[in-house]
Amino acid sequence: MSELLEKCAAAKAAAQKLISVSTETKDNALLAIAKALVDRENEILEANKKDLENAEALGIRQAMIDRLTLTSARIKGIAEGVMQVRALSDPIGEVTGMWTRPNGLQIGKKRVPMGVIAIIYEARPNVTADAAALCLKTSNASILRGGKEAIASNTAIMKIMQDAAYSVGIPEGALNIIEDTSRETATELMRMNGYVDMLIPRGGKGLIKSVVENATVPVVETAAGNCHIYVDGMADLDMAREIVMNAKVQRPSVCNAAETLLIDKAVADSFVPQIFEALKGANVEIRADEASRDIYSDGIEKVTDEDYYTEYNDYILAVKIVDGIDEAIAHINKYNTKHSEAIVTDSYERSQQFLNEVDAAAVYVNASTRFTDGFEFGFGAEIGISTQKMHARGPMGLEALTSVKYIIYGNGQVRV
Repeated sequence: MSELLEKCAAAKAAAQKLISVSTETKDNALLAIAKALVDRENEILEANKKDLENAEALGIRQAMIDRLTLTSARIKGIAEGVMQVRALSDPIGEVTGMWTRPNGLQIGKKRVPMGVIAIIYEARPNVTADAAALCLKTSNASILRGGKEAIASNTAIMKIMQDAAYSVGIPEGALNIIEDTSRETATELMRMNGYVDMLIPRGGKGLIKSVVENATVPVVETAAGNCHIYVDGMADLDMAREIVMNAKVQRPSVCNAAETLLIDKAVADSFVPQIFEALKGANVEIRADEASRDIYSDGIEKVTDEDYYTEYNDYILAVKIVDGIDEAIAHINKYNTKHSEAIVTDSYERSQQFLNEVDAAAVYVNASTRFTDGFEFGFGAEIGISTQKMHARGPMGLEALTSVKYIIYGNGQVRV
């Protein structure tokens, strides 16, 4: 039996047992996991060192190495995320509605686990703990398949989580990681009908496209983040500068970082020089349209249409001057990945137009796109950011990992 089939079978068997595991036992497991991650951080850091050495040898760019890197502080942050999941209310078993029909039948909706959730993701070791913790809290068995760049880190984290969870009563097989990182095994996982109830891809455009095109199991699509900041003609430009710099520079390798800056022509003459100076001071490569380069051309590359479609995940920013909010919205809806978009404006009317007309999972007024995150939204660690419109959209917390069943109480009714 292949590793994949063996672990899928184990997850399916564990999922049936997880239905009856109490909230107390799940919370005890999450507490044990958080403690073990910190107590055994040396094992994780040693494994991460191997991944980083391999990444350097392969010439992986620095922004992606940042995603891969673990430190003592980041491991503590991962453990804190697990504890935040523990503190959340358990949605499993919640009856969300109950009503009585004229024939006396009482009908209700009850939250239940999905069953087996598979996650395919790239070089983000923290996803291993986040995803497994969220699945565990919602009584779902998990099958994780990370990228080869982080396999040592992912395997070390999963071993620690398994040891901790199984020691307090979680059924074995509830937590799984696929150590075979070949493309063939990933494709096979996408087609494990009968074992996998939901598949969530987390990563760049190429990974998402591969999963959507190849999967035969149900998929929740999480897209790349081609995010925009629009600086309106009625914006506070000091605020705009701070928001743009945060959205682009604070952590450029993540999906909620800004990739395109749109500037209303009404403020372009004053805003372009100051924001370009600030961006260049932070070593951001600017690719701008002719109108922007007419104002400030020193060291600025010419933007292409392809740039507007690109999620850089790097210190690169596309810039365009637009003729007001209508053109900004049209540009965003043409080029974006429906992830996170922001407007900076003092106009209530324009803010509401932006909120209403921009098609994205998260739309901001006067705030950085960097807040699109389960932790920041109060959901605890997230399993992904859905950019589709069915079942779940935006940061996916606990409720997004549940389904419902109808429960019906009768007293002898038969249909006539």
